[in-house]
Amino acid sequence: MLCGQGMPRIDAIRQVQITEQTFCGWRKQFGGMGTDQLKELKRFQKENYRLRRAVSDVTLDKLILSEAERGNF
Repeated sequence: MLCGQGMPRIDAIRQVQITEQTFCGWRKQFGGMGTDQLKELKRFQKENYRLRRAVSDVTLDKLILSEAERGNF
C-alpha cells in the first residue's frame, strides 16, 4: 500500500479515490493480514462462490424435475 511506502494516509486515500470510511473499514477487516493470507482469502472467496453456484444450479434442476414429475410444466 502507498502508506507503507511513506505516503501520508490521506494522500494515499485520495490517490486511490476511496473515502476515509472505506479505508478504515478495509484496514479494520484486513489490516493484520499478510499478502499470503489475503491471496488465500481471495481463493477461498472464489471457491465459495463456485460452490454456491453449483448448489444453486442443482437445487433449480431438482425443482424443475419435481414439477415435471407432477405434470406441472
